[in-house]
Amino acid sequence: MSRTTTPEHGSALTGRNEDEEGDGHTERADGTGRALSWTGLVVAAGAGALLSVGAFLGLYVRPTSDDWCALWKARDMGVLGITADFYRTQNGRVTNAFLTGLVYSDDMRGPKLLPAVLVVALGAALLLLARVALRALRVPPPSRVLLAAAAALLSALLFFAGTRSYQVLLWAPATISHTLPSVIALWAVLGAVRAARGGRGWERSAAVGAALLLGTALGMLSEPFALVAGVFAVTAGILCLPRLGWAKDRYASTWCAAACLGLAVGLVLLSTSPGARWRRAQHPPEPLSFALLRETFRDWWRVWETIGGQWAYAGAAAVGVLLGLWLSRTKRGHAPAVGLPPRRLFRIAVLLPLPLVALASLAVTYGLRTGYGDVGWTYGRTWTSFLLPLLLALCAYGTWGGYRLGLLLRTAGRPAARAAVLVAVGAVAVGSTAALVRPVYDLTTSTVVRATAWDRQNARIRSEVAAGAREVAYRPLLIGGLTEPLFARTYERDWAARCTATYYGVDRIHRP
Repeated sequence: MSRTTTPEHGSALTGRNEDEEGDGHTERADGTGRALSWTGLVVAAGAGALLSVGAFLGLYVRPTSDDWCALWKARDMGVLGITADFYRTQNGRVTNAFLTGLVYSDDMRGPKLLPAVLVVALGAALLLLARVALRALRVPPPSRVLLAAAAALLSALLFFAGTRSYQVLLWAPATISHTLPSVIALWAVLGAVRAARGGRGWERSAAVGAALLLGTALGMLSEPFALVAGVFAVTAGILCLPRLGWAKDRYASTWCAAACLGLAVGLVLLSTSPGARWRRAQHPPEPLSFALLRETFRDWWRVWETIGGQWAYAGAAAVGVLLGLWLSRTKRGHAPAVGLPPRRLFRIAVLLPLPLVALASLAVTYGLRTGYGDVGWTYGRTWTSFLLPLLLALCAYGTWGGYRLGLLLRTAGRPAARAAVLVAVGAVAVGSTAALVRPVYDLTTSTVVRATAWDRQNARIRSEVAAGAREVAYRPLLIGGLTEPLFARTYERDWAARCTATYYGVDRIHRP
């Protein structure tokens, strides 16, 4: 996948020769390694506890909003039936409908287990991705505790630091559309890297074919994610062209091209479906104009004002600095296995990630504006598609900065300065973890309280239906900013109420 070279200017991480770094032995006497390990342990334990709570809360998930429709359709139509229904009459998201049918095939058991699956799958993917990246740079393996801290904190920030934590982690319709695609993409990249290391032609061919099929499936799963993934895949494919000297063959660029082609095919199949045409007829998109572009940029700015207002995201960079400080304590291994000069590689690595995240978020915001109007930008669940790349970029920047700073302080021989940096960065990482405690507490309280009230109401409705009632009372139980039955002025326009009535097998529901 890449050419192993020895750059003329030393390591790409520092741009300096190895003989400038001293004897290269691990510094243990000053206690820096022990302090880093303990700080990482605190962050890993705190973030891990928060993620455990989030996974456990899945047991208290109860139907709301789109759940009601998915439940009765999966029960009455089956997996293939609900897939056909989405394609013909809903929105054309075939993969979304298929996964929805699978998740709701056993009533609410699937939605209750899905949060735990997401937590484990994302954390494991981030751990493996960190190992792959460090191995590609040929640097010594860092502390496992620090790797676990980074993976746990990035996961916790993705799930709990935003404005719609319930939707991002606990509400299955949103997690299937906007959280699961990012997790699938990480595992797809890991699979591509494994095939590249295998070196066998059939493994690489299989990986390229899988990228095409998976891209098509993802294109019919989530439009926002398809836009974000397309931006990054196109950029990676261009950078990995052999003529640029980074890769020695066309495998990486071919894999990216296959993924892009699949995403495009999926989006075309989705947008031309009868369901998508019906949906556009209900909510006609605004025609492209300068006014629309102006409003889109205004919405985009509001999105980033909201994200920037949550200082806990700084923890992604802080935990990266901790990783970089650890890496700076040991002698570097061989130079990175890349064909670009270190300085040019550094410029590409620094300049590209944040502009790509900004461009991807602008594309998502434009889609939200044309699809949902002036309130589209508030749909925080769709931000997940570009928040994960943002968190990864911040962590990468922090790692590089921590590495350079650690080497500088080590060369200067200032243990007091190293201690001060460690205290400051550790405080940000630990504080970022602590800042998520309140959102998780509020999420836990609202979810458990609603589950208790919902269970009582559900038992009453079930008993009335068993007694032969054809119309039952339902009290809306709001959570996570989601729609509940009986929200509309007229029953004919209240899709949530009609789906709830169908789920319970009655003709109509009404307020108590």
